[in-house]
Amino acid sequence: MRRLLLAAALALPTSMAAAAFSDNALNVVVLTDMTSNYSDTAGRGSVVAAELAIEDFGKTINGVPIKLIAADHQNKADLGALKARELVDTAGADVFVDLSNSAVSLAVQEIGREQDKAVLHVGSATAALYGEACAPTGALWLYDTYALAQGLGRAIVAEGGDSWYFITADYAFGNAMERSMGEVLADAGGKLVGSVKHPVNNIDFSSFLLQAQQSGAKVIGLANASGDTVNAIKQAGEFGVTQMGQKVAALIFYIQSAKSVGPQLAQGLQFMTGYYWDRDDASRAFAKRFAEKMNGGMPSQAHAGVYSATLHYLRAAAAAGTDSGTAVLARMRETPVDDFFAPGARLREDGRLMNDMFLVEVKKPEEITQPWDILKILRRMPAEEIIRPMDKGGCPLVKR
Repeated sequence: MRRLLLAAALALPTSMAAAAFSDNALNVVVLTDMTSNYSDTAGRGSVVAAELAIEDFGKTINGVPIKLIAADHQNKADLGALKARELVDTAGADVFVDLSNSAVSLAVQEIGREQDKAVLHVGSATAALYGEACAPTGALWLYDTYALAQGLGRAIVAEGGDSWYFITADYAFGNAMERSMGEVLADAGGKLVGSVKHPVNNIDFSSFLLQAQQSGAKVIGLANASGDTVNAIKQAGEFGVTQMGQKVAALIFYIQSAKSVGPQLAQGLQFMTGYYWDRDDASRAFAKRFAEKMNGGMPSQAHAGVYSATLHYLRAAAAAGTDSGTAVLARMRETPVDDFFAPGARLREDGRLMNDMFLVEVKKPEEITQPWDILKILRRMPAEEIIRPMDKGGCPLVKR
């Protein structure tokens, strides 16, 4: 009898685990841009980063298999929301990671809230995700418009760049970025002299750059990302913008973008990043593993963030013993992050990860010693100095 009772007791955790995880599996969805403007900085690399996190965790969770699903939202909010609902209904999606587009993130955040699914925003930047649109099932892992404006904006104004003209991508991120920078400029004694909007995946920036030149602003701020930023910088070089005395500021920039532009045009460009592959031994170790799966390509800050968010989620889900988004996010907030990307960082009540960022600069051509030796770190930007305080965000989850 005692043996039977012991056998039953030993079997109980496994059966409970199976019951706590719907469909007897934990389904991780990397919902990202696989084919459009952000596919180089997110895309397949985000899928590989999640694979590495699952591999490091152990491929099963409390005896339940972890399954990885890759989905392409093509930078379209309606398609992203449709795919998210479809994956919840037909594939048992438990957590959505990356998203890499602010409009998609805002739409999927609401689905996560309704369906009790975790949504881990990495390559999306609107600060609304931890403000008025915050959710108990959502987390913002990398940058946001407020932090980018505080870090980069104040650094450039301090160097004399106190008048700005914006070339802005006309969607959630671009508009939020321009608003945040306008607030920083006003507070720091600078001014916004004008702006122009452009569609995502734009090719010709000539008319926008001409307007920026004619404005007389000291700084042309690019409130766009990835391919749009690359095209704008290349064409600014053709227009001789910097030679004529204006500075170009990229408000979201990646190492892939710097490599695409080339050091001759990108040299001296400063931007904020949450990760650089050559910062320390742990960062280099991750980059080496990533490069082996990506034909030598280095991870972007978003790829590193996807790894970190996925691994922290899996650890929290194991501790919580469930795939309930609300329960897992609660565990994620209780436990500090433990990885190369965000060592010791904590997830706040409003869903914002309090992790430091770095102000970096693209090296001059003569300073580069190997193909991906592109950046130099100027200084560390403490999270407490650049991330919006909880009492200023308007998140209804925050206790007053």
